[in-house]
Parts: sequence; C-alpha cells; structure tokens
Amino acid sequence: MADPDSRLVEEVGALLRRAAADAILPMFRHLADADVSEKAPGEVVTVADRRAEEIIGAELRRLRPDSEVVGEEGVAADPAVLERLSGPAEVWLVDPLDGTANFAAGREPFAVMVARRRAGRTEAAWILDPMADRLLVARAGDGAYRDGEPVRTTAEPLPARSLRGVVATRFLPVELQGRVAAGADRIGAVLHGQHCAGQEYADIVDNRQQFAIFWRTLPWDHAPGALLVEAAGGVVRRLDGSPYDPADGRTGLLVAANESIWETVQHALLAES
Repeated sequence: MADPDSRLVEEVGALLRRAAADAILPMFRHLADADVSEKAPGEVVTVADRRAEEIIGAELRRLRPDSEVVGEEGVAADPAVLERLSGPAEVWLVDPLDGTANFAAGREPFAVMVARRRAGRTEAAWILDPMADRLLVARAGDGAYRDGEPVRTTAEPLPARSLRGVVATRFLPVELQGRVAAGADRIGAVLHGQHCAGQEYADIVDNRQQFAIFWRTLPWDHAPGALLVEAAGGVVRRLDGSPYDPADGRTGLLVAANESIWETVQHALLAES
C-alpha cells in the first residue's frame, strides 16, 4: 500500500480502534435499560452506536474536510442524509456498530465498518472486530488485508455439497424463502446467519464460509464488505446477476468466494424451478 492514500488507510484503521475502545467495548455487557432504545419497530440502537458514530464522523471530517459522512444513525435521524451518496463529494459510509442487537443482548459478533466512496465508486473499506481486535482493510485494485497481511478467498470451484454459507431470511420474501428451502439439500450447509453483516463478509474472506445471501442491503451494512470480498477475489452481485451499487437502493445480494461458487449457489438456491 505504498502510495499517498496509505497514511489515510492507517489513520482510519486507528480511528476505528479508538472509537471501539472509547465508546463500544466499555459498554459491552454494561448497558442500562436507558442505554437501549428502539429507533424503528424491531430495530434497536444503543448509546454506544451513537457515541461511536459521533467519534468516527468528527474525525473523518477532520481528516478530509471536504468530505461528507453518511452514518447509520445520522440517516435514522434524517433520511435526507442518504442523498449525499449520489452527490459529487467524497463520502464516508459509517456503520458504527454492526450487529447492534447482538451487542445489546450481550453477545458477539459485532463490528465497526467504514467505506470510502468517490465519484460513485467504493475505493476503500475497513471492518473491525473489536473483541478480537482484528482489522480487515481493502482498497480497490490493491487487494484485501487482515492486520497488514494479504487475504484471498478460495479460488477452487467447490462442489455444491461442500459449500457452507448463510441466508439471512429475516427480510427475505416468502417466494425466495421457498426457493431456498427447496434447494437447501443441494448445499452442504445453509446457515441462518450471525445477525452481523460484517462478520459474514469476514468469514468469506477468511474462508470459514463460501457464500452469503442478503435481502435488505443498506449501504453501510454492505459497501464495506462488498469491496473487501471483491478485493480478496470474490464476487458480489444482485440476485439476478446485475452489478451491486450501494447507492441504487435495490434489494437482494449474493456474495460468493469466487465466480464458480456464485453460479452454483444462485442455481441451487435462487433459480426458479
């Protein structure tokens, strides 16, 4: 990573670690009832989410004064903030605490995620596992790294029955749930997921699983992981095979370790019978 952006990559990684140390880890399993609220039906937020977003957003603006910040909690308070994704400015997508429901319940996993976008393109991504202090970083055209060491998804065209992956069914339409159920016996293991998109992407990069299917694709949940997987050699597309753009507002995403696995999973779990 020897170019002018290398310092920024390191600074953002250090920022995520500071935010986790200051706002997230001290509150883990120490939340009072008043520290947890519902921002939408079934969607919880904690004081840790809000404080971490404040820390990260303020420092990103200091590092890049002309940039915009689109954070999960900022959008929850003012949906118009999301329009910044379509503007000409450099934009930071921030998920200050991915897996909030897990965190609020006192369980893992949870993550801190950031993506940097310019001119409609995701250029860099960071995913921090605060509990393990493990940082995954990717830059478009420069690969993916775990704590400075290169990581690659498997390039092997594995048979369907050897595949392991996740289908996040919470928001999946009934019709697609039926297709997944009908095809699940063709795949080695179809799991329900860990309620933390950052962990699902990390598990693909680390070759602990080979695919993930999501329906709801909020940009802060998926832009960081999508670049990470692609930079590591994987494939991220809409369910119909069209390109993924975090700004387009569409639903459905199939993430796979390589092209062959993407096609195998799409045929086994999503194709109409």
